[in-house]
Amino acid sequence: MQNVNLAIVMGNLTRDPELRYTPNGQPVTSFGVATNRSWKDANGDKKDEVEFHEVVVWGKLAELCSQYLTKGRKVHVMGRLQTRSWEGQDGAKRQKTEIVAQDIAFVDSRRDGGDFPSDDSDVKAPAKKNDKAKPKKEDKEEEEINIDDIPF
Repeated sequence: MQNVNLAIVMGNLTRDPELRYTPNGQPVTSFGVATNRSWKDANGDKKDEVEFHEVVVWGKLAELCSQYLTKGRKVHVMGRLQTRSWEGQDGAKRQKTEIVAQDIAFVDSRRDGGDFPSDDSDVKAPAKKNDKAKPKKEDKEEEEINIDDIPF
């Protein structure tokens, strides 16, 4: 059986994305995502739990996340778990587990009224010019966008 390393989270950004560039010019963005869980305990009392996830994004998608995402935005992140280890300045061993994102969907609308989709749908691919499928009526009002199709 094949091994699987897949992490999927949907939550809100805990801070604005931080865009950096490696020495060879590769863009990398990092941000935090919080997910919530609610349940009732044996006594019927409502309990809430928050989990915090570190996310790292590389390449063009990193630049897009830096441009469009802000603290509080809802995102759907799919990627793999990666654990890094290093020695701190105090000589202590440190370890950090993060999600290395392969796909990110901007779930909610932009807060500043920009050109991002205004419903709760994911960002999707537009119909290709040579695609013979006819768009539905609702597609005429709002064209769907795929982050991978943006040329920058």
